[in-house]
Amino acid sequence: MTHNKYVLISADDFGLSVEVNEAIEIAHRQGMLSTANLMIAGDAAQDAIKRAKRLPNLRVGLHLVVIEGPSVLSHPEIPLLVNHQNLFPSNQLRMGIDYFFRKSVQQQLRKEIRAQLQAFANTGLSLDHVDVHKHMHLHPSIGKMLIEIGREFNLKNIRVPTEPVHILRAVDHTPLNQNIGNLLVQYWTKFLRYQVKQANMRCMDWCFGLSWCGHMTFERISNLLNHFPNGRSEIFFHPSISHSGLYNELMPDYEPTKELETLCHPDFPEILKENNIIPITWDNAI
Repeated sequence: MTHNKYVLISADDFGLSVEVNEAIEIAHRQGMLSTANLMIAGDAAQDAIKRAKRLPNLRVGLHLVVIEGPSVLSHPEIPLLVNHQNLFPSNQLRMGIDYFFRKSVQQQLRKEIRAQLQAFANTGLSLDHVDVHKHMHLHPSIGKMLIEIGREFNLKNIRVPTEPVHILRAVDHTPLNQNIGNLLVQYWTKFLRYQVKQANMRCMDWCFGLSWCGHMTFERISNLLNHFPNGRSEIFFHPSISHSGLYNELMPDYEPTKELETLCHPDFPEILKENNIIPITWDNAI
């Protein structure tokens, strides 16, 4: 039988907290997780790096942060981007406008993107790919900068968050008007995909984890796998061993422990086989 369905299973926010790091290690050792996305300036980044180095089969990419998270450079170096605690703000609209129109902001943004890529390189880990927190690289200026600077670090793979609405509707039976935001995102993914292809870099055909972010339960994922599209897809998760502390503060409505249960569910591999879906990584993506 010819297989034409492939899946890469990843987890975001590696380095956010020790609880997230522990969940990622468990999901890799005991579950289906193959890939983690490192928040290089996260509070628990050093713990994540140590874990990654003792998990040789765990692929690790950079989870680039340019909104609602910590920077590598300090406030005196990039005062137009971060506050005195070296944190990016969460006002997506305002930041998007500044990133597009203000040259001084763009210059500091370039410095920070390069600094995060350099910090990742300094870990000694192989750069598997890059994805961006809140998918801010859908902003054309950020996508362009990431690609241009990424070339300096031999970047080959970038997540493009194209989530097919027709699959979501088949799984959740949601009305089309509830997916308007997803449809708008798809408009911008077309341009990002064009940028990636023009740079001779790679992206997956599809990506799941946006609409159900923080709520990737096993029931939902098993239904998704029964309706899985042809081509190469990424499913990304946000697991944690607890919903306390920083995780609860930043993402109070998420269900990270349920996402960990999904990744380690004993029936997960069998459902993949039943649907002729082959697990892949960026290394062996067809």
